[in-house]
Amino acid sequence: MNPAPVLVALSLLATVAAQSQDHYDMDWVNTYRQGFNFQCPHGEALVAIRSYYNEQEGMDRLWSFECQATPEGLGEPTDCWWDDISRAGMEWTSTCTRNGVVAGVQSKYFESVLDREWQFYCCYYKRRCPYSCMKTSDIPEHHREEAEMVIPSYGYFIRGAQTTFSGVLRDRQWKYILCRWTDFDCEFENL
Repeated sequence: MNPAPVLVALSLLATVAAQSQDHYDMDWVNTYRQGFNFQCPHGEALVAIRSYYNEQEGMDRLWSFECQATPEGLGEPTDCWWDDISRAGMEWTSTCTRNGVVAGVQSKYFESVLDREWQFYCCYYKRRCPYSCMKTSDIPEHHREEAEMVIPSYGYFIRGAQTTFSGVLRDRQWKYILCRWTDFDCEFENL
């Protein structure tokens, strides 16, 4: 018997097994069907969000977040708070009030709806205003896929998000609102 085909088959199986386990290597902030509360260290803001969907685990996702220090020109945050909260199973749009930057997320899972409620932790930087705002495309592109959103360039931060929920597929898609903030004081609230 020629050992070469057996070695090739074992190699392919090992590769497939490794790929299917990749999601276990992440620093997830939750386990399936459990709530979580994630906050960036003081003076940092959210810059990357990843999630992994699992139908067998309550049609829920594991979540991972990364933070980055804000530019020196913004100074230190002068106030932080938990902003408005979503309802499980419903569409939701949230933009940090008072020109805030998203610096954390908390979520609670509801078994009855197979969905989560969401809330952003926002921080205010003196009287800085957002500008050059944009909205991402759907993340994930299709329901039940792995999702990743990484800020495209330094100086942009998450100001909020719009999310829709599919009652049939029991999953969410997100569009994140990304903005820059002025280096100078502004006198108005730019919604």
